[in-house]
Amino acid sequence: MPNPNPDLPAFDPDRMRPVSRALLSVSDKSRLVAQAQALAELGVELVSTGGTKRAIAEAGLAVSDVAELTGFPEMMDGRVKTLHPMVHGGLLGERDLDSHVAAMSEHDIAPIDLLIVNLYPFEDAVASGADYETCVENIDIGGPAMIRAGAKNHAHVAVCVDADDVDAVIEQLRAHDGQTSGTLRQRLAHKAFSRTAHYDASIGNWFARQRGDQSPPFRTQGARLRQTLRYGENPHQSAAFYTDGSNRPGVATAEQVQGKALSYNNINDTDAAYELVAEFGDARPAPEGQGARPTVAIVKHANPCGVATAADFSTAYRDALACDPVSAFGGIVALNGLLDEETAKEIVKVFTEVVIAPDATDAAVAVFAKKKNLRLLLAGGLPDPAKASLTYRNVAGGVLVQDRDSGHASEADFKVVTKRAPTDAELADLRMAWKVAKHVKSNAIVYVKDGATAGIGAGQMSRVDAARIAARKAQDAAEDAGWDKPRTVGSVVSSDAFFPFPDGMLAAAKAGATAVIQPGGSIRDQDVIDAADEAGLAMVFTGMRHFRH
Repeated sequence: MPNPNPDLPAFDPDRMRPVSRALLSVSDKSRLVAQAQALAELGVELVSTGGTKRAIAEAGLAVSDVAELTGFPEMMDGRVKTLHPMVHGGLLGERDLDSHVAAMSEHDIAPIDLLIVNLYPFEDAVASGADYETCVENIDIGGPAMIRAGAKNHAHVAVCVDADDVDAVIEQLRAHDGQTSGTLRQRLAHKAFSRTAHYDASIGNWFARQRGDQSPPFRTQGARLRQTLRYGENPHQSAAFYTDGSNRPGVATAEQVQGKALSYNNINDTDAAYELVAEFGDARPAPEGQGARPTVAIVKHANPCGVATAADFSTAYRDALACDPVSAFGGIVALNGLLDEETAKEIVKVFTEVVIAPDATDAAVAVFAKKKNLRLLLAGGLPDPAKASLTYRNVAGGVLVQDRDSGHASEADFKVVTKRAPTDAELADLRMAWKVAKHVKSNAIVYVKDGATAGIGAGQMSRVDAARIAARKAQDAAEDAGWDKPRTVGSVVSSDAFFPFPDGMLAAAKAGATAVIQPGGSIRDQDVIDAADEAGLAMVFTGMRHFRH
């Protein structure tokens, strides 16, 4: 498409532009007065709106009202105040184009060189659970329009969408005789357009949720940079970590108490571990917790290598570690409650990359302080495994979007399909095995005995191989520990999807499993049931599959 203004000079990142006039309109006023004072000291004329103008004036600074520019008062509860040619002409007018300069002169439009705007807090309103009308009233119209106008004209205008940007502008004004560089203005324009895109994405996604629209015609995902990472899954891949504004408790919201910066793989694995352990409820003391049993998950490469629930966390950790102590080396440990000193002392006996929990005692933090590279994350709460949200995955030329797997099969959904029903002890372990299998890459097989995983087979192309690998890992763990037999003997087993043939289930029975939980739904279900009866197994169908690819 041809340039409509071919006479304009090319953008010059080194070109300095003076700042004589600034328009300020902010919802977050925490640093407003100090920054307005700094701009005034630099000789910048201040123009503002509504509450922003009042705050500046009350600080004793000279400030003009936008209404003085436009000749129109603020109206309609503030909905209409900056949508006017006197504002947008000042932002969009090209100082290097004679026709623009002539139009500005003819209509007495003064240029605006600096725009400081942060938007109505729509995202905060949604996060607080505000009602529909409140959320709609917090949709900013004039702010995004001004931001986009100023950012388009970044050859001349600096646009700040948060307080840190204002500090950067002030610093440059002081260093360069009241001028900003093209490089800074271009960086700020990039951030400005990204901010309005994120804002609009939040609004669009909120409307989709209000309407229950699972497949809106346009799907956008906004995110804000939290951390630039050294690299991605491998050193030749660049990477960064963003937050999505959902405030779901976990690695994205946690406070890092100690340890070196998280890597891409650390973040991915920590998320997997914390989402898994959250399945078992909040074990913190009331009122924070729900009185759930202490549970520990150890994860390596996004797959659990040990999970256990017990009367206390130190026992749960030891039981989880016993499942696969070799794989646990360099792994991630997640707890569903308060990390205590005794458990911390157990964890530091094994090289561990990250520990995440809702909270920790001061004594536990002190134990970890001696391990400078161990990262400790405190999330303040646990994610709700039943809460609906979306997950995204890129494919060539597109994006797959689906609901998070928040499905749960309760005992009311369980259907005993064999002649023998599971005992109470078997049923308790079946419940646990089913929860863990949901978080194991498919094909997944999980053996559980006495509240602890006994063997885990993950990510195999055939279910029978997953059963055999899990049993082999249990055998290796028994040999390393000096046990007379693996813990799969007398265990129960879970499969994330149905057994298409009896062979996978029979491999589990050969390893010592006495009861089975699986979704069912195969055309050969009856063959599998008959084989279970012949082997004396109890088997439960859940009616729900948990593929995890």
